[in-house]
Amino acid sequence: MTFVVTENCIKCKYTDCVEVCPVDCFHEGPNFLVIDPEECIDCTLCEPECPANAIFSEDDLPADQEQFIEINAELSQVWPVITQMKDHADDAKDWDGKPNKLELLER
Repeated sequence: MTFVVTENCIKCKYTDCVEVCPVDCFHEGPNFLVIDPEECIDCTLCEPECPANAIFSEDDLPADQEQFIEINAELSQVWPVITQMKDHADDAKDWDGKPNKLELLER
């Protein structure tokens, strides 16, 4: 089992989660983070750190977010690892909770 970053991270991209990850499994894209499923050790440390509640255990993933299993696996192979917290976007709070953001994902 692994953890999965879901749609609510898009355009929020808080990085609180990367600070607590003991295996550096987070990867950063232009407006989204992903978790490498091959590196994730299911430690559960990242999930409560996400201010946008965008990280789920694969077993608890909402049905409408299942496509993010593949998105995390795919993009973690091409995006660089992120290990330190960065400032979030100025408008991150405005995007938190907005639906239908998948089309805004920048690859």
